[in-house]
Amino acid sequence: MNDQIRVQKVRLISPDGDQIGIVPTDEALQKAVNYGLDLVEVSPNAKPPVCRIMDYGKYKYEQSKKEKISKKKQHIITVKEIRLRPRTDDHDLETKMRHARKFLEQKNKVKITILFRGREMAYQDFGFELMEKVQESLEDVGKVESEPKMEGRRMIMILTHKN
Repeated sequence: MNDQIRVQKVRLISPDGDQIGIVPTDEALQKAVNYGLDLVEVSPNAKPPVCRIMDYGKYKYEQSKKEKISKKKQHIITVKEIRLRPRTDDHDLETKMRHARKFLEQKNKVKITILFRGREMAYQDFGFELMEKVQESLEDVGKVESEPKMEGRRMIMILTHKN
């Protein structure tokens, strides 16, 4: 039997970012205490594990600030839906297209849905014609991401902002 206690060694990095070298864990903890900082394991899977002397509270605070800044910069794209019927009147269509234009200018995606009920299913060509009208009226601000297709009793087309 081996009665010796095996001393775990770690690669130690100083608060300045300089490598101190491979030292026993006890010595690394002592150096961290001397600096008045924490010993943080940076890479546990490395051989030997890498530890860094740093102020852990300050590190976590800086990480949260960076995360907030990155969230502030990103633009969340939402999908706005415009619902139509195959026999939607021209004036109503113009109003809906103004809304779709506003959504596209805000860099959102617009999902155009035409609902078919009852006998309207026999006149799907009216739906395709309506989708073409929509495409033509919004081609200056948006482009087609997915072509018009039938999904059950609905015809769906997705438009996205034109860069």
